[in-house]
Amino acid sequence: MRSRLFLKIYLTLLASLAAVAVASAAFVWLGKGEEDSSWHSQRARFITALIPPDMDRGSVEATLERFSRAFHADIAVYDRRGRLIASAGRPLPRDIGEGPWRHDRGKLHTMVTELPDGRAVAARMERPFRPVGRNPLAYLALIAGVIGLAAYPVVRHLTRRLERLRAGVDAWGRGDLVARVPAEGRDEVAAVAKSFNKAADHVERLINSHRALLANASHELRSPLARLRMAIDLFEQAPEEHRKEEIVRNLAELDRLVEEILLASRLDHIEKLEAQEAVDVLALVSEEGARNGVEVSGTPATVAGDARLLGRLVRNLMQNALRHGGPPVRATVALVDGTVEVSVRDHGPGIVASESARVFEPFYRPSGRSEAAGGWGLGLALVRQIAERHGGRVRYESPPGGGACFIVTLPVHRPPRNVS
Repeated sequence: MRSRLFLKIYLTLLASLAAVAVASAAFVWLGKGEEDSSWHSQRARFITALIPPDMDRGSVEATLERFSRAFHADIAVYDRRGRLIASAGRPLPRDIGEGPWRHDRGKLHTMVTELPDGRAVAARMERPFRPVGRNPLAYLALIAGVIGLAAYPVVRHLTRRLERLRAGVDAWGRGDLVARVPAEGRDEVAAVAKSFNKAADHVERLINSHRALLANASHELRSPLARLRMAIDLFEQAPEEHRKEEIVRNLAELDRLVEEILLASRLDHIEKLEAQEAVDVLALVSEEGARNGVEVSGTPATVAGDARLLGRLVRNLMQNALRHGGPPVRATVALVDGTVEVSVRDHGPGIVASESARVFEPFYRPSGRSEAAGGWGLGLALVRQIAERHGGRVRYESPPGGGACFIVTLPVHRPPRNVS
């Protein structure tokens, strides 16, 4: 079953061809009368010059005989009253009023030409002594038909691609997130298909990320909730100070986890930060180091970005090193090849090389780590998101002597030059 779009495009093409054909036929038809009138006038003057009014009957008959033999025609000349003056060939009516055309048989054609002096010449022959007329409408209809047949596969190919695009969009809209459409060619349809595939990939990644985040978050929330519920029950039975502290600690863990989930979800929906300012990286790292008891050293450097998010990035790296690594923990700021590198190193057991790429996944849990010990939460995943939103990246390295080292690379802020 052909789609409505195909019918609209194809019928529009045929209607345009029909309009062009009708307009052309009207133009030819209007010009045909002028052409016939000119031909009749020239023919009358030609015959008058060959058979002038003052020519005697014998000369007229001799001229008609020559014409009759040359054209295999029956020819007769009539005076102003329509009476026969002379003829050649087979007999024609003696009076023009009888109409020589009444005697046409088969392929014979009769032509009557009125001369300027009032006489008339009738000729009967197999082929008419005039231009052969052709039907312009039939000719233009033939052209329109050929163009219509040639345009059919082109229009059908175009609409078939649009139908496949629509089918892919419908399938994706029904929840088939892996559905894609073929991006064939280099025209606008292919551009739309590529844009749709790109958008579908982005949405699929977001949905899968949110699904994984929701699943992991719900799993990670169970432990502090269970501990909180137990601490509250015990506190009701025996309200001791250490049990109150346990409740506060679990509430803080829940608050931190919810905050990280909300921040990760917000960063998923933005590709680039809108409001940016110049941030002194060394001062920011030193402030977080003083707050977390981490030694800081390095070179002053400035980046463009969100100070609050960059502070969260540094804080997550330091807390991750303090929680999962070993002392001492050191942070360094350095300028390397036009970029700012912020590195945080600890002296703990480090990370297995085969899992170094997965350490930035949300709620990553190292191999051999029990479920009761919990995963690494969203700390390092947020570090990667914040770094990417600032045009940078983060990587893990295993330094000599053991431990773990996380390095964030950010572009240096270059203030615009004043043009005087």
